Amino acid sequence: MIKSLYTRVVVTFLAAIILGTVIGFVITFWEYREKLNETMHTTLSNFSQDIVRIYEILPVDEANLYVSGMRQLNAYHVRIYDGTGQFQSYGVHNGQSPASVTMDQVKKVLGGEIVRVNASTVSPNLLGLPLKTEMGMKAMFVEQLIAPTASFNIKWLSSFVIYSLIAGSLLILVASIFLVRPIKKLTIATRQIAAGDFNVELNIKQKGEIGSLARSFEEMMHDLQQLEQMRRDFVSNVSHEVQSPLTSISGYAKALKHVAISDVERSRYLDIIIAESERMSKMSDGLLKLSLLESQSQQLNRVSYGLDEQIRRVIVAIQPQWSARDISFELHLKAVTVTADYDLLNQVWTNIIGNSIKFSEEGGVISVSVLQDSKNVAVQISDAGMGISLEDQKRIFERFFKADRSHSRKHGGSGMGLAIVKQIVSLHQGDIRVESELGQGTTIMVTLPINILPE
Repeated sequence: MIKSLYTRVVVTFLAAIILGTVIGFVITFWEYREKLNETMHTTLSNFSQDIVRIYEILPVDEANLYVSGMRQLNAYHVRIYDGTGQFQSYGVHNGQSPASVTMDQVKKVLGGEIVRVNASTVSPNLLGLPLKTEMGMKAMFVEQLIAPTASFNIKWLSSFVIYSLIAGSLLILVASIFLVRPIKKLTIATRQIAAGDFNVELNIKQKGEIGSLARSFEEMMHDLQQLEQMRRDFVSNVSHEVQSPLTSISGYAKALKHVAISDVERSRYLDIIIAESERMSKMSDGLLKLSLLESQSQQLNRVSYGLDEQIRRVIVAIQPQWSARDISFELHLKAVTVTADYDLLNQVWTNIIGNSIKFSEEGGVISVSVLQDSKNVAVQISDAGMGISLEDQKRIFERFFKADRSHSRKHGGSGMGLAIVKQIVSLHQGDIRVESELGQGTTIMVTLPINILPE
């Protein structure tokens, strides 16, 4: 990005310098063209008048001799015509073609007129003056070969440089405005987001790196907006989940202070307080666990072990849960060896199978299958329980979300289990999906790479 932006700045600078030079040249040319014409015409007229005065003062032969030896002839070419069109010239053209003089022009000058040829252009300039000599009236035409630009060129060059710098600077200033404008928009948008305002429209249509940066910024802004909403939902959910057991604990604790209460009631109240305290403890542990999993500090302790054996051990460990409800298992466990974090995946199978037990009917059957291909292993856990609606399936992996939203809390739980499962599977570079239909049961499918590559 920096390289491309650097190139763009350099190209813009060079373009501004080139355009500034062209603009400066045009302005200088138009400003000094008339001045150059005026200067050339003045010097040409003065030189021509000097020659006229020489012929007025000196005899013709001496005047011809004097004019032929003038040093100014390196910059001027003099032609003196008689009435027949014959002329005598002084000076050398140095390879340049002499300006043409017509007989009409010669006649006009012999008649006493002053003729200026090509007066509208910078070069050449030709001036015709009547010349009185001892031998009669002559027509003198003086052509300027080299412009008297010694001092003029210095002024012209100075003006050209000044105008070029001014024009180039203005162009760079205008170009920099267009280059900096999207960056200013991004800066203002950053301040708005920092202040908590996510309703920002950049409206940057540029392509290249600036456009990519703007689009990335908009994506980041959208993600931050979602994170902010998740944070608010999280605070709301935590407050709700904590408030309920706290209310129960507080209420039953106050009830225990009454003397006139039976031992049975006292024992029941204590059981409720203990249960609610344990629920709060589990929720706290779940939050800490999920926070650790979502942080970058969680490191996988990879070991190679038999996945099928791990699932069997999990089912045996939670036997009190499923045997109390007369639930049975159908196992189709292929012997598979994986390289993964044993403890984390142990929690995955515990949470998923625990949910299947919780939402299965009395005497139900839970099916657990393990399939394998060349790269991945898939674990499928199915039950014939109450099922999950299509709407709820989109949210079951969110923290605190409960598909069973009844106030009776028939199935208990903090809504953290599947969120933890989702994060653990993601850490193992795997995928988890759910298929369910209300009243028809639920199937959870976890796909894991057999050998997890270190990040």
